[in-house]
Amino acid sequence: MNDRNRNAGPSRWFEDFSLGEVYTLPSRTQTGGLFAMFQAASGDNDPIHYDAEYCRARGHRDMLAHGMQVMIQSAAGAGTFPSEVADSLVAMLDVSGSFLKPVYREDTLYPQLEIVALEPQKTTGVIEMRATVHNQDDALVFEGRHRYLIRKRPDGGTAA
Repeated sequence: MNDRNRNAGPSRWFEDFSLGEVYTLPSRTQTGGLFAMFQAASGDNDPIHYDAEYCRARGHRDMLAHGMQVMIQSAAGAGTFPSEVADSLVAMLDVSGSFLKPVYREDTLYPQLEIVALEPQKTTGVIEMRATVHNQDDALVFEGRHRYLIRKRPDGGTAA
């Protein structure tokens, strides 16, 4: 057992996952502090994200969250998935998505991941998750996909 999952129990392997499994991730209010941290990390200085008066002059009620700031709310690392695949994860293959509605400063976001496809391969498999993010009004603001390459059970598929 490696140090990353010492408290999480044994890793799950590709064969251990099922369609329809849901990972509800912690909600997070998009505070001015998060806006500032995203600006510092991304280098994005567009005033639509960081100047409230500029935004209001363009018909927005407040500063508009950057799309990438919204998408990262669906990061699987915020939930239990990483500890479940501590020994079986090979790689995150890709992430994609669509930004469906604006997100403003002080909106609270509620992300969720759901397993929607399991693609077996010879020694690995691909888990595809549907990522959704709703706001405090239950409006879907982001929808996308995550894909992870996961090892199959090393003992040939038999459960412990």
